[in-house]
Amino acid sequence: MTELDDFVAPVVPHQVETETAWHHRDLEARLAVWSTRDPVTLFGAGGACATGSDEVRRNFRTAVTQIVPCRAFDYDLVAVGVAGDLAYTVGYEHTSFDPGPVQDYTLRVTYLYRREAGEWKIIHRHGDYLRQ
Repeated sequence: MTELDDFVAPVVPHQVETETAWHHRDLEARLAVWSTRDPVTLFGAGGACATGSDEVRRNFRTAVTQIVPCRAFDYDLVAVGVAGDLAYTVGYEHTSFDPGPVQDYTLRVTYLYRREAGEWKIIHRHGDYLRQ
């Protein structure tokens, strides 16, 4: 296996599992994959921006209370790269809801990862709505 395969095989499916859990209000699943070692940043699709692990975690604790559980979550990986202890993924997150107050949406998302003690942790997320 290549360095890229060693990253993609475990990390991308786990990223999808974690985001699916997040969309069902599972805060702990999301916190577990994020680094607690700065620098850590968040540029959220809803406009939230946070710098530093503590601020990012505070942002997640607030945001989780506003989540409407989704019917389905899917991820399309567009690009991925690994260089030593840093990696990134770029893709589309598709979130669907039962009929109700929230419209289905697609986000363009970029994640940056850092390997810490042999484990890949998210250090940055940038998401924005795909305009159709």
